[in-house]
Amino acid sequence: MIKNLGMGTGRRKTSVARVYVRDGNGKVTINGKDLAQYFPQGEHVLMVRQPLMVTDSETKFDVIINVYGGGINGQAGACRHGLARALCRIDEGNITSLRSNGYLTRDPRMVERKKYGRPGARKRFQFSKR
Repeated sequence: MIKNLGMGTGRRKTSVARVYVRDGNGKVTINGKDLAQYFPQGEHVLMVRQPLMVTDSETKFDVIINVYGGGINGQAGACRHGLARALCRIDEGNITSLRSNGYLTRDPRMVERKKYGRPGARKRFQFSKR
């Protein structure tokens, strides 16, 4: 039986990622696909791996992630946030390095909702003096 060492939930914009960390050799799986296959751009792959790099645990754990909602950028950010939280559950000593790099802080920026009587969130209809 495979045992999860740590679990973490990460959020960014409208994306939510559930992260499970297990003993292994550094394999990262997202929604049943390999990390490089799920995120074709290198910057997103690097973004997801950042918490592992900071804590020097790239080859210690296998990571399984279920992510849904939002777009590519939001999903990568949610994966990073969830992975950082899971690594903190495994070892409390990781908190200082992850916190100083900003991986434990949830990015609060979201799309502002559209208000009634307006064409968008902040846009107004054209003003007519007469």
